[in-house]
Amino acid sequence: MDRLSANDLTTLVTDRGPAPMHIAAVLVLEPPAHGACPDPDDVLRLLGQRAVEVPRLRQRLHRAPVGLGRPFWGDDSFDVRRHWHVHAVEGLHDLDGLLELAAELVCRPLPRDRPLWAAHWVTGVGSGRCALVVVVHHVVADGIGGLAVLQSLADPVVPTGVRTDARARTPSVPAPTRAAPSRRDLALDAWGTRAASVRGMPRRLLLAVSGLRTLGVGRPRLVPRTSLNRPTGPTRRLGVVDRPLLGVRSAAHRLGCTVNDLVVAAVGGALVDVLEGRGERVGELVVSVPYSARRATTSHELGNTSGVVPFRVPGTGTDAWARLRQVHAQSAAQRERPRAASAAPLGVAFRWLARLGLFAWFIDRQRLVTTFVTNVPGPTERLHLAGCEVSQVVPVAVTPGNTAVTFDVLSYAGRLGVTVVADPAVVPDLAHLTERVGARLDELTG
Repeated sequence: MDRLSANDLTTLVTDRGPAPMHIAAVLVLEPPAHGACPDPDDVLRLLGQRAVEVPRLRQRLHRAPVGLGRPFWGDDSFDVRRHWHVHAVEGLHDLDGLLELAAELVCRPLPRDRPLWAAHWVTGVGSGRCALVVVVHHVVADGIGGLAVLQSLADPVVPTGVRTDARARTPSVPAPTRAAPSRRDLALDAWGTRAASVRGMPRRLLLAVSGLRTLGVGRPRLVPRTSLNRPTGPTRRLGVVDRPLLGVRSAAHRLGCTVNDLVVAAVGGALVDVLEGRGERVGELVVSVPYSARRATTSHELGNTSGVVPFRVPGTGTDAWARLRQVHAQSAAQRERPRAASAAPLGVAFRWLARLGLFAWFIDRQRLVTTFVTNVPGPTERLHLAGCEVSQVVPVAVTPGNTAVTFDVLSYAGRLGVTVVADPAVVPDLAHLTERVGARLDELTG
């Protein structure tokens, strides 16, 4: 029985905003020298062969009858064409045009009568390039899992480092479709899971206590009200900051901190800049950073394993170095605690709010978090797809509630990319905010 984990269930029940809780990757593809982008039918055929190797991409989510446990994954009569969309667009002369289209695609709801993912093939990006936008529901995978899915869909690499012809990969045969479980099967599995839960209670209680300490429960401090924290709508816009990874890593090493510390401090400084430009002075911001319980995974072990750590970042009147020092001190303290410990208490609280019908009300009014920064280490070498080199990967995650701007960070093939995801109704000055993130990062690394 392939049930949702507690973290997965939290992700599912908290998808209550006007924009769905999706994660996505925008892959920019460079055609071969003196060649053209591959035919969409060839790409479709490749995806069909490779998607069957990822169980979640051919499984549907089913709700169990009342009293028979959590929702579970069941095999679907898989047809990759139900997930495939082609967009022949004219005039996408630069990355901004592609990002505008990608933001619209990421916010499209995924049908619940099939596996929860979609692939959008985009031509006409400019300079002969094309793009693939892969969207999955967050219940399928977190950032680490989403990266494993991308690598499963990419062209293989032989041990010598010479890539195989994408057309030569042996087609995979999906496993036989399993019959749906009976009520008896569901009941036995549900009671077995509950018994195991009782046995594991002492360990989970210790983890929950650590998680409460991470969240600072017992000394609550509400973040200041800002114009960036308003209920969000169904649309998003994207901005991208791109820097050489080596320069950022070298600066982090020189300053005795981590790359994540630099990014969080830069984001905090950029938000302060934008708020001051709006005439708002803030004493402190809270940047919530997800931490996964695992550092890597495979396409057969997806789901969500993340908790969050709130970083209190000084606001108006603080210089960049004092801000970085405070972020680093909190980061060092976090390393003494179990990773993702906050997932347990947050999950219980969020699931009860959802059960009472109060979760949407709560996240539209919460004053615990100013924004989110998600950081995932990506491949060190460039991926290839359908014989084309993937020159850039832009991560996107949609967050519900009143966090109108969030930040997704991915290192890929020697570059560090920061995607700024914003509701245009609340953050019309996205270009200015994106510029300030880059400027603050340059200030700390230069």
